[in-house]
Amino acid sequence: MMQVAVTPTNPRVPTFELKQVVLELAEVRQRWRESQNRSTEPGGRELPARDALAHIIDALRGVLFPMRLGPADLRQESEDFYVGHTLDSVLHALLNQVRLELQHARRHQTVPSITDLESTAVAIVQQFSLQLPHIRALLDRDVVAAFDGDPAARSVDEVLLCYPGILAMIYHRLAHQLYLLGVPLLARIVAELAHAQTGIDIHPGASIGAGLFIDHGTGVVIGETAVIGERVRIYQAVTLGAKSFPTDATGNPLKGQPRHPIVEDEVVIYAGATVLGRVTIGRGASIGGNVWVTHSVPAGAHITQARSTHEAVGG
Repeated sequence: MMQVAVTPTNPRVPTFELKQVVLELAEVRQRWRESQNRSTEPGGRELPARDALAHIIDALRGVLFPMRLGPADLRQESEDFYVGHTLDSVLHALLNQVRLELQHARRHQTVPSITDLESTAVAIVQQFSLQLPHIRALLDRDVVAAFDGDPAARSVDEVLLCYPGILAMIYHRLAHQLYLLGVPLLARIVAELAHAQTGIDIHPGASIGAGLFIDHGTGVVIGETAVIGERVRIYQAVTLGAKSFPTDATGNPLKGQPRHPIVEDEVVIYAGATVLGRVTIGRGASIGGNVWVTHSVPAGAHITQARSTHEAVGG
């Protein structure tokens, strides 16, 4: 049984072997940094901060929907002032995180040489900010799709405030822009913040058209190279995954290769369905619950468990 030492003067106050633990943790960190060719010189943080990104995205939710996701005491006559003030603050905070990712990428040569890191970081944040109106317009269509597609929804406001699928899409549409602008680590952190809150796992690289309705949502997985059209409906525990991973001559997976499904407009995929590989689910098709699909499905087809093999192969 573990023994806990106590001080002679006060037997109620335990002491711990802090010096030993601190020294051993330092040794472990040193070994890790050396094995990863990381800097061992004194200095500031090398990587973006998850907590900082959480604060940034929370603030951006308020910027996008100030009277519903902004401060509880916000008045409509102060809406533009709040949006402008918050946006100025949050974009500077985002700029700091973009700098950290670009510095990390340059140190480890994971991106082409960046000749002017500061101007590149500023340009990324500027382009990101210019996409916010478009992101808001896409999210409005997502909200309407969820309201129209769920008879239990009483208002679009209920959908925005309560539905995990909409929360996941707010995060995804912001993360996707970061991904497209060349800061994939920031994008992935944002995606994982949404995953932790909603149980919906959408890779920031996935391309998703307007009007996606993820109903219930828990357990939904959408892979990096998935392409989803407009007015698509997906239920809980659906996977749009990869069937196999292309590899190079040494057997290592090739990054970024198309390996996830293409889902065309107005498709419905019911709970528990799994769609794998670079297959196409044609416009207006319906994939039944718990069906396993590894072949393309023609437009308008209805795939159920009893007929999944026949109809999927036939497509």
